Amino acid sequence: MIIPRLSVKSLANRKGVALLTIASVAVSVMLLLGVEKVRTGARNSFADTISDTDLIIGARSGGVQLLLYSVFRIGEVSNDMTWESYQDIAARPEVEWIVPISLGDSHQGFRVVGTSVDFFERYRYRGGRRLAFSAGGPFSDLFDAVIGADVAAALGYDVGRSIAISHGLGSIGLSEHADKPFVVSGILEKTGTPIDRSVHISVEGIEAIHVDWRSGAPPLPGQAIPADVVREMDLTPRVVTAAFVGLKSRLGIFGLQRFVNEYREEALTAILPGIALIELWSIVGVAETALIAVSVMVVATAFLGMVTMILSTLNERRREMAILRAVGARPLHVFGLLMSEAGLLAVAGTFAGVALLYVGLAVIRPVVDARYGLYLPIGPPTPRDLAILSGIIVVGCVAGSIPAFRAYRNSVADGMIVRT
Repeated sequence: MIIPRLSVKSLANRKGVALLTIASVAVSVMLLLGVEKVRTGARNSFADTISDTDLIIGARSGGVQLLLYSVFRIGEVSNDMTWESYQDIAARPEVEWIVPISLGDSHQGFRVVGTSVDFFERYRYRGGRRLAFSAGGPFSDLFDAVIGADVAAALGYDVGRSIAISHGLGSIGLSEHADKPFVVSGILEKTGTPIDRSVHISVEGIEAIHVDWRSGAPPLPGQAIPADVVREMDLTPRVVTAAFVGLKSRLGIFGLQRFVNEYREEALTAILPGIALIELWSIVGVAETALIAVSVMVVATAFLGMVTMILSTLNERRREMAILRAVGARPLHVFGLLMSEAGLLAVAGTFAGVALLYVGLAVIRPVVDARYGLYLPIGPPTPRDLAILSGIIVVGCVAGSIPAFRAYRNSVADGMIVRT
């Protein structure tokens, strides 16, 4: 118990430098654990982009490709699924609900998604959270539109705003359906998912704006069908891009997936969203390694500073060490003293870093969740966190062995010599 007491008193005698060292270790620990929290939060938020949906069905393609364009609105759609096939799948006894997704149009660079009003009730994210409206409500008219939070913020739209849908993708569509404008009926709350960057209209609305188009070409002058005439027409969709499916029992997932994959009327693909998300994360999650590497380097830099601080004070403490040796302290006692100081600095810095992390999380979590849809849970340290913290303390003690070994080698005679 003598050595720890001496270590505390020694550090207290040099409290200015000791506090700076503790602060340096604390900031590096906070950064390392913060990156770990953000990494875990990003992974979980990514995996929870869509939840409580058992299958996603679309035209025959790769699982990741189907996930990208149906959920993330990324990439071009290679083919569509006929409405007859959609109805055939919807009529299956194991299907509890099915929601169509139709893509291909845009508005000011944001994807337009044709769907049904059930989408706002059935779509779930982040472990089962429902979509909520910050203003207005779901579409109820043929030419109503529901926009995501990012669309509203970027374009300054409010409920009641009239908008024109563009044919094609990109910031400037190939041609605007200006003769059939839509009215914003609702604005969704921030979700941190592609929903925020989407404009949602009904699949009948998608059909309505293309009813007078032929083979992807706009109508000739004088041949456009007015919006009030379109309302009286049969607007049953001919094709949809994909469908989100929920089953009555998850025991039927693989049976329905096999039915869809072997569907004889046309080539279709059914994927499990969770498995496809894991596969996609394995591709895009490479940045995790870079983040962790940078954080480890920051921690290493902090401990390098601690070692430098202890080494720089050794020359000033040569007489202190010589006196300790003269009153009976053995070289191992001196070694233990320096190791104990390094260990105390590492432990104090680690606990301070954990405290800073939780204070920081409490402050920024609501802002990050509201602005970026990134959920950072506040909970007790996980086994992985505890392993990281234990490793940091061990590394701190090992780093302290460098100045400790140097002090160990100093002799009593060396300590009594006055160097000029």
